[in-house]
Amino acid sequence: MTVRVLVVDDHPVVRTGLTAMLAAEPDIEVVGEGGSGAEAVQLAEQLAPDVVLMDLRMPGMDGVAATRAIVASSRGPRVVVVTTYDTDSDILRAVEAGATGYLLKDTPRQQMADAVRAAARGETVLAPPVAAKLMTRMRAAPADVLTARELEVIELVGAGLTNAELGRRLYISEATVKTHLLRVFAKLGVDDRTAAVTTAMARGIIPPP
Repeated sequence: MTVRVLVVDDHPVVRTGLTAMLAAEPDIEVVGEGGSGAEAVQLAEQLAPDVVLMDLRMPGMDGVAATRAIVASSRGPRVVVVTTYDTDSDILRAVEAGATGYLLKDTPRQQMADAVRAAARGETVLAPPVAAKLMTRMRAAPADVLTARELEVIELVGAGLTNAELGRRLYISEATVKTHLLRVFAKLGVDDRTAAVTTAMARGIIPPP
C-alpha cells in the first residue's frame, strides 16, 4: 500500500528537502505541498492524504490550529508535526490538538520514512527527546488525578475496546484517544495499555472486570 503524504512548511527549501527524502521510498508518495496552515487544511480536504507532515510555527494559521482542523475533518488524516522546536509547551499544544506524532527537522531520512509509515498505521511517533520531555511534563501533573474523560477511556480499554472502537464510542478521534492514553500512562507511571488497566484496578480507580 502506498502512503500518501502532504508536506506543509512555510519555507520552500524545507518542503523540497522533505519531499526529496520521501521520494526515495517506493511505498511513499508526496501528493502535495502547502506553505501555510490555511493551505494545509484546504489541501488535506482536496487531496485526501494518509499523513500530513506539519510545520508548527507559520504565519497566519499556525500548525497547531491547522492540525486541530484537519484531525476534526471528515477525512481525518494523521498529522505528524515536523519542527525545529522541542519546547514542552509546543509539544503539548501539538499533542492536544490531535497530532499523531512529533518529530524534529534533523530526523534522519530512514527514521522519517519509518515514522510516516507508522503514523499511517495509526501509531504514535515521537522523537526520543520529545517523548522524554512529554512524559516528564505529564508526570509533573497531579498524580493519580484522572479527569472524567481519562476515566472513561481507561475503563473502556479495560473492557477490551481498541482505540478505533473507543473513539467511535466516545465520538472523538483516534488521535484524541491516544492523547488521553498518554496522559493516563504518565499519571499512573506505566508505559502500555495492559499495565495501565492493571494499575488502575489495583488502585481502585476502575472496578475489576
